[in-house]
Amino acid sequence: MTTASGKYADFEGLRAQAIALRREGLSLRQIRDRLHIDNNDILNRLVKGEPPPEWTRRPNAKDDLRERARELRLQGMTYDQIQVELGCSKSSISLWVRDLPKPEPRYTDEEQRALMQAGLARVRAAQDDARQETKRAARAAIGRLSDRELFIAGVTLYWAEGSKDKAYRRTEVLQFINSDPNVITLYLRWLELLGVTRDRMHFRVSIHESSDAGEAERFWSDLAGVAVSDFKKASLKRHNPRTIRKNTAEAYRGCLIIYVTKSADLYRRMEGAWYGIVLGATWQPDQMSGSPGLCSPVV
Repeated sequence: MTTASGKYADFEGLRAQAIALRREGLSLRQIRDRLHIDNNDILNRLVKGEPPPEWTRRPNAKDDLRERARELRLQGMTYDQIQVELGCSKSSISLWVRDLPKPEPRYTDEEQRALMQAGLARVRAAQDDARQETKRAARAAIGRLSDRELFIAGVTLYWAEGSKDKAYRRTEVLQFINSDPNVITLYLRWLELLGVTRDRMHFRVSIHESSDAGEAERFWSDLAGVAVSDFKKASLKRHNPRTIRKNTAEAYRGCLIIYVTKSADLYRRMEGAWYGIVLGATWQPDQMSGSPGLCSPVV
């Protein structure tokens, strides 16, 4: 500010004039021109505390949103609900409505838990639908297997699950055990492809001694299409009291063992085909020389 002998020595007198002009509705520019004030800092100090006239206010793009947010808050909406309704940030909503009373909870704690559980159930159902659709599409994409495809699938299945010949134990015979009905179905279809008749197949159930062996035999006989009377005596697994069994559901029917008589040649074909599959999957040009390579069985 200038000295008493300066242009703005009578500051209070100027302030009184500026305030009077402000209350008449003049803008800062008009007051500046009327009083010949060329210092913006002085001008702002002269009218400090006096609100600008309405006609000088610039419209705020968020004014309508603010008013709507306050209306929705008074209706009892939460910040999340207002955000969904207006599409603005919760930080802005908080600034706009923080002076308003917090709405009463719309639900009791028990109702809120029930709503959360229902929402979670819907999410899980949608996830399960998506999983099932993926499986359905993958299943439909397979279609009918050719004999070659079935042969390769059966060889791979047997090598993963069937008994195998060892250098220390010569057992060149097809013997298969599994508890999955679908696996057994595929294996039986593979044996049929190989020309194995049912009279060459011997069936036996392997099951825990505390389970119903008779019911299990009836189940597997229906699946395999053979009479229960054709089954060999069930192999019962002794119970270890120190272990806790988890396979106690009604669907538990033990494992089915399928033994094929006079199958040494079939076993050799299966083993040779398996290593052919491995070599085919890892084929390199230098294998054309006839060398079996590193994937050959060790005998």
